[in-house]
Amino acid sequence: MADFGNDASLWAARWVGSAAGAAVSLVYMLPKGRREAASRFVTGLTCGMIFGGPVGVWLATRLEIAAFVSRYETTLAGSAAASLTAWWGLGVLMRAAERMQGGGRQ
Repeated sequence: MADFGNDASLWAARWVGSAAGAAVSLVYMLPKGRREAASRFVTGLTCGMIFGGPVGVWLATRLEIAAFVSRYETTLAGSAAASLTAWWGLGVLMRAAERMQGGGRQ
């Protein structure tokens, strides 16, 4: 099991991975406005910071590469994946809610 202590380099990997995941998800689904962009960005950062370690370990184990990647790479990849997934999911939910509201008025 990987050691994910209070190492400053691991925290940096979490921040960079979370920000990268949030930025990449802009390519997949552009936000409609600043408010949506801000909420999705904060959600992506938060989820990447919280779930980056466990998601990285899960990915490395699932892909059978745990023996070949460092704990920093595992954390970076996990934070990016968690951030990307959270941001993309929030965007889908916000668009679905808008359609439901718009459909009820017509």
